[in-house]
Parts: sequence; structure tokens; C-alpha cells
Amino acid sequence: MRSFIVDTDVVSYIYKGDTRGGLYENHLRVSLSSISFMTLAELDLWAESHNWGEQRKAELALFLRRFAVIESSRELCRMWATVTDQVRRRGRKIQPGDAWIAATALLYSLPLVTHNAADFADITGLAVISEPDK
Repeated sequence: MRSFIVDTDVVSYIYKGDTRGGLYENHLRVSLSSISFMTLAELDLWAESHNWGEQRKAELALFLRRFAVIESSRELCRMWATVTDQVRRRGRKIQPGDAWIAATALLYSLPLVTHNAADFADITGLAVISEPDK
């Protein structure tokens, strides 16, 4: 069984029933899918900023049980710093959340499933799985 780190965009597409989520279901159906703690935080922010009630937040929490959550660690912090600096040295910027997600995939040597491959283009050694809109 393959394992992946799933980016926030793909998780949200699947949760919302967005057609773009279907592009990734085959990858995730036969895998052990994990998310970074950062994806969990981004989804919590999404719920808060949209004034979700407790029931809707509970539904999201139930949905997220299909993913293992990778928590922060000292090694992950070092990898985040490496990713952030590497991209900066190439004259580009990366959002802190994207750097955490990329660092998680790199630390555990797992491919990253994302619909926003361009956000991760300048990261050496990161395997990205992305499906173009059809």
C-alpha cells in the first residue's frame, strides 16, 4: 500500500464534493493518506472564518479521521527551515503553510498530492502528484 501526504486543497475538494477532488480519489482510495498538522490548522481556520457551528465542525472532524495527522517535531522544524531557505535562495517565496506541508512530505520521504503543484516547484527532492483539470 502506498502512502501520501495530502495537501489542504485536495482534502478540501474531497470534503466539499468539488469535482476536482475526484481527480485524486483513485490515488487516495488505495493508500495510507496523511496530512500535516498545518493542513489541520488551515482547515480549522477555514471553519472559523466561515462561522461554522459546532455540528458542521464535528462533521469536518469526522471526515478528517480518514487521514493520519503528522504532528510537529524537532526534525520537522529543521526540515521546514531548510525548505523555506532553499526556496528563498532561488529567489522565490513560499507560504509558511506550504513549507510545513512540503517539509512533512520530505521528512517522511512521501509524495505530496496537491492540485497546486506550482506552489512546490522549487523544492529539491519533493515528489509531487498533481492532476490537471480535465
